[in-house]
Amino acid sequence: MEIINRLESEVRGYVRGFPTVFTTAKGNRLTNEDGEDYLDFFGGAGALNYGHNDETMKAALLEYIQGDNICHGLDMATDQKQKFLETFEEVVMKPRGMDYKIQFPGPTGTNAVEAALKLARKVKKRDRVLFFTNGYHGMTLGALAVTGNASKRAGAGVCLCHSSPIPFHDYFRDGRNTAADLEMLLDNSSSGLESPAAVILETVQGEGGINVASDEWLQSIEKVCRKHDMLLIVDDIQAGVGRTGPFFSFESSGIKPDIITLSKSLSGFGLPMAITMIRPDLDIWEPGEHNGTFRGNNHAFVTAVSALNKFWRDDAFEKDTLRKGEHMRKRLHEIVDSHASFNAEVRGRGMFIGVDCEDADIAGDIVAECFNRKLLMETAGPRDSVIKFMQALTTTDADIDKGLDIVAASVEAVLEKHGLEKGAA
Repeated sequence: MEIINRLESEVRGYVRGFPTVFTTAKGNRLTNEDGEDYLDFFGGAGALNYGHNDETMKAALLEYIQGDNICHGLDMATDQKQKFLETFEEVVMKPRGMDYKIQFPGPTGTNAVEAALKLARKVKKRDRVLFFTNGYHGMTLGALAVTGNASKRAGAGVCLCHSSPIPFHDYFRDGRNTAADLEMLLDNSSSGLESPAAVILETVQGEGGINVASDEWLQSIEKVCRKHDMLLIVDDIQAGVGRTGPFFSFESSGIKPDIITLSKSLSGFGLPMAITMIRPDLDIWEPGEHNGTFRGNNHAFVTAVSALNKFWRDDAFEKDTLRKGEHMRKRLHEIVDSHASFNAEVRGRGMFIGVDCEDADIAGDIVAECFNRKLLMETAGPRDSVIKFMQALTTTDADIDKGLDIVAASVEAVLEKHGLEKGAA
C-alpha cells in the first residue's frame, strides 16, 4: 500500500475502506497479494453483475484479441458493433416491445447521462431539468447538476444551474404523494417552477440509499410528464441489467421512458461501456454533434454480446435473481429483528438491497468489521448509513449465506463494541 498512499491522489476512495492490494479475481472472490480470499459483496459498485472473469466472456474476449480485431473504433462501423446492436435488439428490445435508437456517448455512465440531458434540452428547447432528492447521476457537471448529494455537488466549484430538485417517492416518510405535489407545482403558474424539458430519475436510488419507487408512483410521474410535455429520462445505470430482477428496473411499472441510460454491468465483464437509448422521433442529433474518442469500445461489445446470449435468452436468470433477493431480505430481517438495540430498516428490490441503520457510525463499523472478516461491502445514502448489498447476481446460495453469516457476526460484534445489548426485538 505504500506506493498507493505516496503517489495516488488524495481523491482515492474505495482503497481507504479496502486497504489491501488485490491481485486476482474469480466469480465473487478477490485474492490479495498475501493469498487471502475476500468474498465480494461490493461487485464493482454495480459493474460486475455476473462476477469477475466469467469464463464464457473471457474466452470470447481472448479469441477476439488474438485475432487482431478492431480495439478502438470511435463511431466507425465494426462487425462487433453490429453484433452488439443486433443482439441487443433481438434479446432485450424486441421481447419487451421496445423501439429505441442506440447512442454510444462514451465509456461511462455519466457520459450517457450528459448525452440524455443535452438531447432533452435540444428537443424541447427548454433548459430546466427536474431531478429527485437523493438522486445520483454522475460526477461531470451536467450530471452533478441533477444529483442531490451536497458534498458531491460542492466539488463542482461552479454554479450547478438549470435544474430543480423535487421530492422522491416517500421522501417525507409519511405517505405523502410527491407525484401529486409535482403536478400541483406544474399546474400553478405562480409556483415559480419554470416549464422543464425533462425529468430524470432512478427507480431505485443506489447511492442515495436504496430508496425504492413504487410502480404506482412511477406511473404517476410518467402521467405528469405527458401532461406537461416533459421527457421522462430513466437512469438505469446501477439498477438495470438485472440488478432488480428484470433487465430494466422499471419493467413491472409498465412505464415507457423517452430516454434510458445504461452502463455499469452492460459490458458484462467490467469493461467501460455506456449507451443512451433514445425514442426514435427524438433522435435529432446532427452528425458529430455529440461525440467522444472512446465511444466505441469493441472489447466491451464482445463481452456484452456474450453476456446477453448467456443470461438473457429466457427468463430463468431473472427468476433466480428474484428468488435470491427474497431469501436475502428474509435473512436480513432476521438479523435486524434478533437485536432489540439494532434500529435498522431492510429495503430494496430484487438483489438491490440495503439495510438503513439509524446510527450511521454503526453502519460504517459493520462494513469495516465485514472487511476484517474478509467480506467486501460499502455504505450508501446521504449519511452513509445504508449497508449496501451489490454481490454478483450469479453468487451461489451457499456464498450468499456465507456472506450473510459474516454480516450477522459483524453486527453482533459492533453492537457489543458500542455497548448495545443483544436480545429479541
